[in-house]
Amino acid sequence: MKIDYLSLKKVTAMHRDEIMDAVARVVDSGRYLQGAANARFEHDYASYVGTRHCVGCGNGLDALTLIFRAYIQMGVMCPGDEVIVPANTYIASILAVTENGLRPVLVEPEIGTLEIDGRLIEQAVTEKTRAILLVHLYGRNAWTPYIADLCARKHLKLIEDNAQAQGCAVCSPFTAHRPQRADVVPGPMANGDGALPPGRLPSHIDETPAPARDDLSVMTYESRRTGSLGDAAAHSFYPGKNLGALGDGGAVTTDDDELAQVVRALGNYGSKEKYVFSYLGRNSRLDEIQAAVLDVKLKYLDDDNRRRKQIANYYYTNIAHPKVVLPGIDAWREARPVPDGEGCRDESSVYHIFPVLCPDRDRLQEHLKACGIGTMIHYPIPPHRQECYRDWHSSRLPVTEQIHRTELSIPCNQTMTDAEAEYVCRCINAFRP
Repeated sequence: MKIDYLSLKKVTAMHRDEIMDAVARVVDSGRYLQGAANARFEHDYASYVGTRHCVGCGNGLDALTLIFRAYIQMGVMCPGDEVIVPANTYIASILAVTENGLRPVLVEPEIGTLEIDGRLIEQAVTEKTRAILLVHLYGRNAWTPYIADLCARKHLKLIEDNAQAQGCAVCSPFTAHRPQRADVVPGPMANGDGALPPGRLPSHIDETPAPARDDLSVMTYESRRTGSLGDAAAHSFYPGKNLGALGDGGAVTTDDDELAQVVRALGNYGSKEKYVFSYLGRNSRLDEIQAAVLDVKLKYLDDDNRRRKQIANYYYTNIAHPKVVLPGIDAWREARPVPDGEGCRDESSVYHIFPVLCPDRDRLQEHLKACGIGTMIHYPIPPHRQECYRDWHSSRLPVTEQIHRTELSIPCNQTMTDAEAEYVCRCINAFRP
């Protein structure tokens, strides 16, 4: 049996006809930037995530960079301020911080989840800390009520790197008011005068407002998606993501009206109005073709994630090798509806990546390759060991380094069959170091 780690061709083929029709409409429209497709996708994605604003941009790194740059323009942060970041992350998370002259403070992950260790965050906070950057790595939620409370107590911005977790939802007690989906504000279309498109754009997503609550201080359980849990979030639509374009793409989601306005201007050369430049900006815009493709695929994101979860559930149940550790298995076992009976479930992950840890990682990878199974390593070198951050080479981050020495990503995506998942488990269990 031959199993690719991820076949983008197969992913695209699932909705090829709709994608081709959407692309054709953009081509025929003659409008290829900042048009109707962007406005529609921004509206629909904001509604899906549960925020007032979505601002499309060129890629996920730009999205995160623009958030920090906007906060600096707004006077919320200054170069030299500190941002707490997970030591175990893709380097883009840290590049966005240093590009803005901010200082990353690396915090170790929990070995059981591979996400930032909330117990270590508070001791890393100093008088110069301005934000905590959560990375929902591998598609797994990294938010906790404790981290949210810490940000509130310390007056810190909570920023999410949601590049790998589109559609992930967390069920927890929330007390803060969240705007309903009917409050979503569509982004402006660049029609020369900066005017908003008339009326509400049609959407395929149910926007029925939740019942209003008179007492917003009453703690209730509700499900919220990553990307809406903090002050702002960056999203990547790189082709291999759970919601992937046919090229690069990204977005910022937020409930902050001013932040959304500044991010949009910064990504449009610093311009709020044509030929008038308020900021030293850059060119980072989501093109119309990618927006149209993403809007098609957004309709199927929950179903695709559901299939990923089915594959992951099979792995958790059937991989049984003494040298192969399955991070997140405890969270998977504990995920359940809350007692209020409303069906609110903490799913913990959308399994963008299914990582396993093995001390004989390289030999396991070779074994699976011989079985015809594609794998990847996320990531072979941790950020603090990269040449571009050579000043950090003396840092001691043993948990992060252990993860990067032993991590192997096995296939887990919506195109897989039950037989392929069974074959992966059988081959892993047959591994002899």
